[in-house]
Amino acid sequence: MPKAKLNPILTAMSGTLGKSLVIRQMRDGSFIVSAKPDFSNRKFSKGQLIHQSRFQEAAAYARNAAKTQPIYTQLAAGTTKTAYNIALSDWFNPPVIHTIKQHKSGLIRIEATDNVLVTKVIVTVLDAQERVLEKGEAMPIKGFWEYIPAAHGKVIAEAHDLAGNTAKKEMVFDLVDK
Repeated sequence: MPKAKLNPILTAMSGTLGKSLVIRQMRDGSFIVSAKPDFSNRKFSKGQLIHQSRFQEAAAYARNAAKTQPIYTQLAAGTTKTAYNIALSDWFNPPVIHTIKQHKSGLIRIEATDNVLVTKVIVTVLDAQERVLEKGEAMPIKGFWEYIPAAHGKVIAEAHDLAGNTAKKEMVFDLVDK
């Protein structure tokens, strides 16, 4: 695929040239000239159709979020990406919960990350019969999320991001003497 930079002929051109060439200007100022693709006989598989549908949802989210969530603009500044690109990536990448640790004091510390931002972490404590003993939101402190439970049992942590993705992780802690 040939590339050209600062070519006076190409600076005023973009789109399809004739029936066989496509000219596209990139964000860095370069131009790409390529053969026009032919999709006339293409048949999509079920998996491809599902992915296209998911991508349409992601694109709808990214169009709106790029304008309304300033963090996407901040992350795109100084890169070749746009706020739309960052928002689209956020939609496809859920947060990750790396660790859940309980300290001797009873404090539960959760390490959760996302490619953009973890917006909240919800902690649920269940008893042996899987009944909810308590549920609350952890607080962000020095790169971790911390929660002090009043009860002991199975801990379920749910990390949420701006795009609405959720990650879950469970841990069972032994009773700790206070």
